[in-house]
Amino acid sequence: MSMDRIERWVAILRTEWPFRLRIRLWPLVISVLFLLCMVTGLAVVTTTHMTRMQFAQLQQLEQEKNQLQTEWGQLLLEEGAWSTPARIEQIATERLDMRIPDVNDVEVIRP
Repeated sequence: MSMDRIERWVAILRTEWPFRLRIRLWPLVISVLFLLCMVTGLAVVTTTHMTRMQFAQLQQLEQEKNQLQTEWGQLLLEEGAWSTPARIEQIATERLDMRIPDVNDVEVIRP
């Protein structure tokens, strides 16, 4: 009797095995594909969010760079204005009451 059962089981297995295997694999395949789609979607959303955050940070840094370049240009102009001889002479005259000596006030000392 046990040999009959084994032969019957083998016969059933031969006829039904690929079909049953395929039917049982479909839910697994579908769930794996669904899981892969969900993971891919999450990766796309995360990547898009990170890209937007980095782009916003880039814009902010570029704006700060432009402001610093503007300030640097203003500082260079002020430096040029402060170091001109006319500016130094004007400050010496106004604040220190200095003046260019007349020809009569100049005394030449020889060694």
